[in-house]
Amino acid sequence: MEYIDTRQGGRCEDPGPVARLYGASIARRSLMFSGLCLLLIVLAVWAVTVGSYHLSILDVVRSLLGVETGTAHIVVWSIRLPRIVAAMVAGCGLGLSGLVTQSLLKNPLASPFTLGINQGAACGAAFAIVVLGVGGLEQGAVAASATQAWPLHGMCAVTLCAFLGAMAATVVILILARLRGMSPESVILAGIALSALFTSGTILIQYFASEIELAAVVFWAFGDVARSSWQELWILGCVTLAVLVYFLLNRWNLNALAAGEDEAQALGVNVTGLRLTGMILATLVAALVTAFHGVIAFLGLLAPHIARRLVGGDHRLLLPFSCLIGALLLLGADTAGRLLVGSGALPVGVLTSFMGAPLFLFLLVRGINR
Repeated sequence: MEYIDTRQGGRCEDPGPVARLYGASIARRSLMFSGLCLLLIVLAVWAVTVGSYHLSILDVVRSLLGVETGTAHIVVWSIRLPRIVAAMVAGCGLGLSGLVTQSLLKNPLASPFTLGINQGAACGAAFAIVVLGVGGLEQGAVAASATQAWPLHGMCAVTLCAFLGAMAATVVILILARLRGMSPESVILAGIALSALFTSGTILIQYFASEIELAAVVFWAFGDVARSSWQELWILGCVTLAVLVYFLLNRWNLNALAAGEDEAQALGVNVTGLRLTGMILATLVAALVTAFHGVIAFLGLLAPHIARRLVGGDHRLLLPFSCLIGALLLLGADTAGRLLVGSGALPVGVLTSFMGAPLFLFLLVRGINR
């Protein structure tokens, strides 16, 4: 069979079955991505309307356009819309962070939660709340004695301490993986040990906290997307977008690394630099999500594996699909938590743990069987 070459007016040969299959695969995945984007939009619109205060689509549209200025306007702009945007941005960031840690460490069980990164961030945030006494809380004895030496206040201190705690876990993981030549299973065991260590540190900090500080730390650790302001959402959104752009620019390097470190170095990839920079950026996103919204478990593990089931191992597709699926999962979990409880909301970290724990066990069993 021959095909008309419209650019030159001549004829060209059949591109072959491989090219046709590749074109059909790209078209199918593009359609799938568009469908998931449409599903996310529909879910977000529906999430605005449901809750203890019911709103119709017309009420939502009027509030978004500024026509409605009553109770509906307050509910949409001050309560539900920030929560929905936070769920989408945080889910996108966790999906991205989970995929990057899995790709850079070449470990399907790696994620910010299983490597102890989230627990390190939680320990750092607890340190900021209790020891540094930030957030306008009633200070306990430890915070009162440390406030003069540490003049940090507000969410910046919580974010900074959460980032430092997450980086501590990341540095230990990178050193063990690089210098000791640990297997993927050993890296996960090291992450579990780090999780226990940081969890113990958080408990120790809580022991010296006042009642108000203790309540703040416990409430913060539950995982909740309703606590962020628009300013914090802008910070998290800009950082997540910048990190996503960086990895999209390095998508071919990630694909080369998936084939092996020796192959990647032969192709000119700076494996050490890519791994170090990538882990720092992934940790930054996970630390910001944890600092602003608490510990949201297993989402960074769940989203990349669903994306791989849909589009394979090509990071050109894995990166946007992991972000999109993470946003869908977290928004769906938060909306389900609001509907299950009725008034108020079930902490979203509880629901993501229920979703992610069975997958984690399944991956462990499958790995053992292999």
